[in-house]
Amino acid sequence: MIRACGGAEVLRFGLAVMNDFPPDVVPARRVPLIREQVRAARDAGISSVWVLQHYLGGMPTLQPIPLLAALADDAGDMRLGTNMFILPLRHPVEVAEEFATLDHLTGGRAVAGFGMGYRENEFASFGIPMDHRLGRYEEAVELIRRLWTGERVTFQGAHFRVDDQHISLPPVQPGGPPVWIGAGPHRTGALRAARLGDAWIVPPHVTPAKLRTLLGHYRGERERLGRGPSELVVRRELVLDHDRERARAVGVAARGALTRKYAEHNAPQQGEAYRHLRGDRAAEEVADASYLFTDPAGAIAALKALEADGFTHVILRAQWYDLPQEQVLRTLELFRDEVLPAFR
Repeated sequence: MIRACGGAEVLRFGLAVMNDFPPDVVPARRVPLIREQVRAARDAGISSVWVLQHYLGGMPTLQPIPLLAALADDAGDMRLGTNMFILPLRHPVEVAEEFATLDHLTGGRAVAGFGMGYRENEFASFGIPMDHRLGRYEEAVELIRRLWTGERVTFQGAHFRVDDQHISLPPVQPGGPPVWIGAGPHRTGALRAARLGDAWIVPPHVTPAKLRTLLGHYRGERERLGRGPSELVVRRELVLDHDRERARAVGVAARGALTRKYAEHNAPQQGEAYRHLRGDRAAEEVADASYLFTDPAGAIAALKALEADGFTHVILRAQWYDLPQEQVLRTLELFRDEVLPAFR
């Protein structure tokens, strides 16, 4: 899935399905709709499906590992990944075994998207200091990779220790699922992703100028370490309609409802990322660059620009909060018929 030096590899697309819901929704009733979306994405030529993780929030959330396992048959040949799994909250032995299990249940199609998390209530409830996030994260990635080899492992870290043990279930994929790193929009985040990951999931709300600088840091560090090229991944919000203004109105209304709900439940970065909803013009311009609330031609132009920047994978999110299923399926239909052919 890595772009060849000559550029022969095409841009790939994933679908981020909504697995956190309005408080009055019973998630069990939404599972058939999620399955329908995954099948539609599969039939639309989308190559991967992604779900998020949170604990203890105000929005009922289906946890990612069992959900992805449940979606494996609907996904067909699609890869199934987490964007993001909150790694510092869990013990790496447990995580290694869970993702290995997912890899077996999906026939070797799991992707481990690991993030550090940011909600204070989650860390407090797990009894983990926020200032331990980075150390736990980096140790966990190293230990998980070593366990996935199937060899016996001895590991002595500041946070985790394993004495001459081996994983009970080596993954289907040699060396384990690809590790896609979620890291913030700053130099240290880019360097960490280059060092630890098989891919970097770049934060979506970054200005073009800053993005070029960050990618320079990332690529330079990969080259310095002799790690070679990698996947470069970014998320984009997607609503398609032949009427561009109608697509924008529908998308902004639905995304705004979700942002306000996140802001109520200890998610300060989410609220900060969407300051445009309160009238901040600079933030609105950044958001417009990452929202594909447009017609098919507008989506093609925006995605071609990402391809030119060197991105290899775009994760598309087509639903937020109470956006109707019919709109999601219509977006996927237009993507299949009028957008994807421009990338094949």
